[in-house]
This record gives sequence, C-alpha cells and structure tokens, in this order.
Amino acid sequence: MPGQRKRKRQRQRKLAEFSREADRFGPDAGRWELRYATRNESEWQAELRRLRTEEPGLDRDAVRLDMLCGRSTHPTTYRLSVFVPHPAPEEPAAAPLPAPDPPADPEEGP
Repeated sequence: MPGQRKRKRQRQRKLAEFSREADRFGPDAGRWELRYATRNESEWQAELRRLRTEEPGLDRDAVRLDMLCGRSTHPTTYRLSVFVPHPAPEEPAAAPLPAPDPPADPEEGP
C-alpha cells in the first residue's frame, strides 16, 4: 500500500518521543508541583504568561496545563503545574582520615 512505510516511521518516531518523555517526566525523575489553580480561564492564561516572562529558562515541556471539566455540582477548574526534578544525589564525602599517633617523647622511658 502506498505510504505505509511513511506511516510506520511516523508511528515509531512518536513512540520514541513518548518513551523519552516518560523517562524525563516519570515518577522516578521528579514530581509535578501545582503552581496555580483558579476557576477563571483568563486568570489562568494570565498566570501562564506571567510564568513564561518571569522564568524565561523554564522548559515549555515542563509546564502542564490542566482543565478539569465541571458538572452542575463541580465548576470547571484550571490548573498550572511545573515539573520539579528530584535533586541530584550527592556523592558521599570521603571519611576523614584518622589522626596520626603523636610521636613518642624520647625523654620518657619505656
């Protein structure tokens, strides 16, 4: 069938991308920290713009935007979360070497 090879490569690329994201944002790598929650969509978008301007080095993939759809009893809620990686494990400090024995006093006898 025409185009089958192209579709297969696209599928493989998507699977590889999902795998990289799972490794990068998985539970072993860190946690999602809730930064902002509101019921007003315009406030939510304003907070996102503020976050992007105040933290220019923030990776766009490390920001999660959630819209929890409401029903009659629960209103719609908008949430903004940022991925916080676990701190790198510190290398254990080398144990201090024991102090050398003081030299023997030559005037003292055995």
